[in-house]
Amino acid sequence: MPNRKIVSGVILSMLLMLSGCTGAQEAGADTGSRAQVQSAARQESEPVSGAKKEQAMKLTIDNTAVPVTWEQNASTAALQKLLPLTIELSPYGGFEQVGSIGQSIVSADKQTTTQYGDIVLYAGNKLVIFYGSNSWAYTRLGHIELSQQEMTALLNRDGVTVKLEAE
Repeated sequence: MPNRKIVSGVILSMLLMLSGCTGAQEAGADTGSRAQVQSAARQESEPVSGAKKEQAMKLTIDNTAVPVTWEQNASTAALQKLLPLTIELSPYGGFEQVGSIGQSIVSADKQTTTQYGDIVLYAGNKLVIFYGSNSWAYTRLGHIELSQQEMTALLNRDGVTVKLEAE
């Protein structure tokens, strides 16, 4: 029964959002339900205006340029003023890579359930890129438009370097 799977997936997503920083990843859902849950979670956490657009920033993970849809907010504008940036990332929790941007910038943290490809600001001075999912208070910066498999291949290892440049 597909409806039961969707309802179960939505309930699981809601529980993860309510539980704070759990580090929990989706397990046991089939790919159809997972895509629907991820889409629903992303829609719930996006600004009401849906204000996203391509900004003049290029993101490279190691030597791979990746397609990013950047949020239109004060944090991405502040990040853009720091360009060019090279950030050494470290794996954390088996679902994300995190690295310091070198200084604090404006943030507007709110409880968020992230999905693979999400780029967020943590603690006002750390860039985090997800290849899994987590729930915590972040400021959304953007989303990398790659599959979960592609994100995992790029990020699930030590020694990842990110470059942010003006386009």
